[in-house]
Amino acid sequence: MGERKLAIITARGGSRRIPRKNIKEFCGKPILCYSIEAAKSADIFDEIMVSTDDKEIADLAIASGASVPFFRSQQTSGDYASTDDVIMEVLQSYENMGQHFESFCCIYPTAPFLTGERLRHAMELLGEADSVMPVVPFSYPPQRGLIVNKQGFVERQFPQYALTRSQDLPTVYHDCGQFYACRTDAFLESGTTDVPRLLPLVLTQMEVQDIDTMEDWEQAEMKYRLMHQLQNP
Repeated sequence: MGERKLAIITARGGSRRIPRKNIKEFCGKPILCYSIEAAKSADIFDEIMVSTDDKEIADLAIASGASVPFFRSQQTSGDYASTDDVIMEVLQSYENMGQHFESFCCIYPTAPFLTGERLRHAMELLGEADSVMPVVPFSYPPQRGLIVNKQGFVERQFPQYALTRSQDLPTVYHDCGQFYACRTDAFLESGTTDVPRLLPLVLTQMEVQDIDTMEDWEQAEMKYRLMHQLQNP
């Protein structure tokens, strides 16, 4: 019997900046559905579950083909609960039910550009590492970044790089905020997916979009529609 894999989709009910963000309609359907569909199309998970504290989200998740075997506790439903807190609660709840998964993938509910192929690749990479994080290069070298000081004037954040050519600076990446794949034993030992043996899965700018504000949301929808028009002219 092979190793069991769990997909955990985190979708609490509260959201301050975009109300009901996790089930808001995105290009024709609730945005949560995209994450569930990506996990299903990966065709590698023994279970796809949604961790939520909200009955409406739970009903949508179940109707979309995911499971909701239990609801989040009050401690992991607040604004200050971390993703690691949610993962720990989910894994421990499954253990209490007599179910163990050797690896898992924690997927965010607002990741409409995510594909099953990317998830499958990430889980395959766990054969070489204990954790995998999707990353994307900054579109402009952060070493050349500017800040506004207390007097209101612009200054270089890192003046030592003022004369360094962009092509001579090392590439800096940032977390895509889409998912984290991890081996369960490594997570339980460290309490985080940010373990020492962490591999990057480098994505393109077209596959990534932060969705924290309504402006972000509108940009994501424009990008999504454009991508699908190009794929299906």
